[in-house]
Amino acid sequence: MAPRGRVRNAAEGIEAESAGLGARRAAARAVAELIGGARPPALDEALAQAVRAERLAPADAALARAIATATFRRLGLIRRTLDARLAKGLPADKPRLVALLATATAQILDLAVPDHAAVDLAVRLAKADPRTAHMAGVANAVLRRIARERDAILAGADPLADNAPDWLGRRWVAAYGAERADAIARAHLAGATIDLTPRDDADAWADRLGATRLPTGSLRLPEGGPPIPELPGFAEGAWWVQDAAAALPARLLDVRPGERVLDLCAAPGGKTLQLASRGARVTALDRSAPRLERLRENVSRLRLAVDITVADALAFESEDSDAVLLDAPCSATGTLRRHPDAAWIKTEADIARLVDLQARLVDRAAELVRPGGRLVYCTCSLEPEEGEAQVAAFLARNARFERVPVRPDEVGGLTELIDGNGDLRTLPCHLPEVAGTRGGLDGFFASRLRRTA
Repeated sequence: MAPRGRVRNAAEGIEAESAGLGARRAAARAVAELIGGARPPALDEALAQAVRAERLAPADAALARAIATATFRRLGLIRRTLDARLAKGLPADKPRLVALLATATAQILDLAVPDHAAVDLAVRLAKADPRTAHMAGVANAVLRRIARERDAILAGADPLADNAPDWLGRRWVAAYGAERADAIARAHLAGATIDLTPRDDADAWADRLGATRLPTGSLRLPEGGPPIPELPGFAEGAWWVQDAAAALPARLLDVRPGERVLDLCAAPGGKTLQLASRGARVTALDRSAPRLERLRENVSRLRLAVDITVADALAFESEDSDAVLLDAPCSATGTLRRHPDAAWIKTEADIARLVDLQARLVDRAAELVRPGGRLVYCTCSLEPEEGEAQVAAFLARNARFERVPVRPDEVGGLTELIDGNGDLRTLPCHLPEVAGTRGGLDGFFASRLRRTA
């Protein structure tokens, strides 16, 4: 049976046989790290470690990433599918076996690789590991059955119930209603595009790159293009990669040349680049030196002047700024289109802990804004406690600040991105299609505040 799934990245079209065992082993190893309880910060880190261990070529590394990402994108459905077809159910205490079976199932359900290769290579991997060798025959039988039943499995899938943890699905239904929650889950399954923020002359760069200019001003690249560093304009710093929704909060600050601007929790730095490219005197602050390295590289490539500082925002002291941007640490549930692992390695308890940290950070940020200055608070979360409720609580305890509503012209006329309070609220199902390109946005919340006294 020919595969009917799709690959939405550089791995598309790579035959499984040519990629070999290394890519599969790396993907399974990364998935096992996360589902086994070790919980590295994200799939990216686990994959990087696995790719280094396997010494994979770029094409094989891309396939490993495609497999691991597809596994987490459909993890609920994959677990249910395997559990129903294993005589004793899916073993919760054997993460390596679960990862091996899950990554092979993801290939069958979602990736453009031959079914026989997904099955045969999984069986070879099982036989090569003493911890899973006794299950090689079972793996062969179960995976071949899944390949035969793929169409029925996909037809019976529920995007929300199957592919989001129960606690998270319930939250989205409560916050946005059942229909919108289902649309969010479907957008996550579709995956993410690559968007760019042009430094200037967006129309010209759209033509050169063959990109679509979105109403918000970002450029959306066509799928299947060359690697990012090989595109026109990369070397000279004409643009940088940034989701279209992530580009909106910094624009709300409307900074002017020469203004003192503080970017708190700045890494990886896309918003910093926006502020500095407008001529502001920017201090970019983050407590993680490794995460700031990417910002240093981009600042150098774009030849911008930015004061990059490693420090804890809660303890940072400086003169009052004209504008402060706080992109607060959050659950990142708005980025599941591109980082589906976040749904499965976080818990509801994590949100309560993050809400407390966000409240302390926004209070500290407020102390660093001069009278008459602006503060933008934002998170890449779909959870109201980390967005709407956080700002409401801040305004209730801080009479020196007032909300400055977002105008439709600041978001490309997309009034659906502005909530009833005048704050920015983007959802993964927003912007469903533009000029024939795949749609969607990261989920973001942002509120613009002004210090009045």
